[in-house]
Amino acid sequence: MSKFLSKLFKDNERNKLWSNFTLILLLLLFLSPFAISSYYNKGMEWVDSKVGFSLATTTPGFKLGLDLQGGAHLVYRADVSQVESSDRSSALEGARDVIEQRVNAFGVGEPVIQTSISPGEYRLIVELAGVKDINEAIKMIGETPLLEFKEMDNALPDLSDDQKAEMSTYNLLAKNKADEALEKLIADGDFSELAVEYSDDTNTKDAGGSMGWISSDENARIVGIISEYENGQSSASLVESDDAYEIFKLDDKREVVDAFDETKKEKEVKASHLLLCYDGIEGCETGLSKEDTYKKIKEIKEEANPDNFASLVKEYSTEPGAASREGDLGWFRQGMMLKPFEDAAFEQEIGTISYVVETQFGYHLIYKQDERNLMEYNVSRILFNKKTKESILGPQTEWKNTELSGKNLDKAIVTRNPNDGSPEVSLQFDGEGADMFADITTRNVGKQVAIFLDGRVISAPTVNEKITGGRAVISGNFGIQEAQTLSQRLNAGALPLPIELISQQTVGPTLGKQSLMSSLKAGFIGLLLVALFMILYYRLPGIVAVIALLAYGFMLLAILKILNVTLTLSGLAGFILSIGMAVDANVLIFERLKEEIKRGQPMSRALALAFDRAWLSIRDGNISTLITCFILIFFSTGTVRGFAITLSLGVIVSMFSSMIITKNLLYLTSTDWLKNKTWLYGVKKTN
Repeated sequence: MSKFLSKLFKDNERNKLWSNFTLILLLLLFLSPFAISSYYNKGMEWVDSKVGFSLATTTPGFKLGLDLQGGAHLVYRADVSQVESSDRSSALEGARDVIEQRVNAFGVGEPVIQTSISPGEYRLIVELAGVKDINEAIKMIGETPLLEFKEMDNALPDLSDDQKAEMSTYNLLAKNKADEALEKLIADGDFSELAVEYSDDTNTKDAGGSMGWISSDENARIVGIISEYENGQSSASLVESDDAYEIFKLDDKREVVDAFDETKKEKEVKASHLLLCYDGIEGCETGLSKEDTYKKIKEIKEEANPDNFASLVKEYSTEPGAASREGDLGWFRQGMMLKPFEDAAFEQEIGTISYVVETQFGYHLIYKQDERNLMEYNVSRILFNKKTKESILGPQTEWKNTELSGKNLDKAIVTRNPNDGSPEVSLQFDGEGADMFADITTRNVGKQVAIFLDGRVISAPTVNEKITGGRAVISGNFGIQEAQTLSQRLNAGALPLPIELISQQTVGPTLGKQSLMSSLKAGFIGLLLVALFMILYYRLPGIVAVIALLAYGFMLLAILKILNVTLTLSGLAGFILSIGMAVDANVLIFERLKEEIKRGQPMSRALALAFDRAWLSIRDGNISTLITCFILIFFSTGTVRGFAITLSLGVIVSMFSSMIITKNLLYLTSTDWLKNKTWLYGVKKTN
């Protein structure tokens, strides 16, 4: 009976060990998507492509700090001269909050925005890690859009007969001059020499007409003309616009590469899409809930293929104008679409239909028709100016200000034009603004009312009737990303006090890509040597320690991602130091274990004593480290704080790995078969 109870007790103990081991494995499995997010996300994308809809289980990657990926360091001086002394600190904090809101809208991950107050000096320090376009970031931070509503003043006067004759004669001479230059060019004339002789473009003629490298971002019209030219090819006929005749030559073209990775080429995609919106999305009235709409688009996905996609768009798409355009989006590059939509379109294969993609407009299916590398063109031009009505009459005042402006704006949201589906920004005014807008539209029925943004006409619709309710729409030739940026800037509001940029610095990563890889390689070699030492010196416990150390690293990486900790060089130092502390804990335990085995203690008893006696030293050492870390976290900033956060997390996880994982694995491996094989624990057998 006693033997049976003893065996039953032992079995229960081992069952408990296996239960603990199972819980540890489940914990590691739960954390695995975060620890190996890049591989996990690729796997999920593959699964999504097979099942036909998004599982919404992708996880974020590491957030790298300024010293690891580079970015921008900006220093602003705040003008507090018009603020009461007692309110200056709070005004500076208010400015910091507004800037943070703008930067977050700009899409910069983990910005660091700090205030600095010294006698007579109030400053804001902004660090933007990974930002590519520093000028756009500066514009986003420091500028509040000037939104104005203007009504027509006096229409432009008509030209006199003499002025019309003057314009006609001048333009005819310009045409003859352009024809003459084109004939010489076709007859093997030198383009550069002809540009110097004929061109009216004073900025380029001395350079032989060279405009340098251009892209479709800034010169869409010109790129549309010369994109199909071969290198060295010139225009075969004159290119006419409203104010000029032009002759172009394509000198060279090249693929655009990523600003931070020259091996990565920028792409653009041609695609069409099918959209299903649902009740609850502004402007959508389908009578379907979100769940019903999702079920419906999954059914459409089962039916869809490249041949019938256009007809399905006509039949089902809720996007305005989809029937006529068949959902066509044309060519677009990264940054022009909503991120979930863009990610799916760029990652799927040409000729395929995506899984269900969710955005703020509803559910989408994307048919990717083609993909190509984004190009830049080295272009030369010979320009022949024409006279226009405006060039003869000079600048005319066509619009006059109204009392309505951006200060009356309540909110701005992105919507779609009901006629052609193009992005718009819908404006909602406050009570005072609504009354003003109603008065403006009342007195301008049949006339245009222009919406100006930063001094430029964005939209100038004709008013058909009085508009009440305080709503207006900004429409223009911009993409969804531009519309979103505009609404974000308008919603961000004005800064509570003026700021002046006094220092601007583009920061490169402290470690370049090669140096970073070399550092990681050195760290890996160091860890490998430590693992070999632990295995050779401590043998079986050393193997257990290496397994626990791998689990420790796995868990800490996952926790850093879950908590959105920004990883910096100092944070990496804290991570590496915590690994050393995790090894130290195992060394203390194993040395105690060897001592107990030498004293002749049974293995189970030796393990219990080793962990109990080593725990006090491990606990006291780690608690003293944690106290120091918490002091640094609460009373320091910047790199020191990052080091303390990473080290404190590492210490906590290392205690778990050494006192739970290592302990559990050692007890599991301590079977009856090993009780006389003390050499596996680094102890010579004694008689």
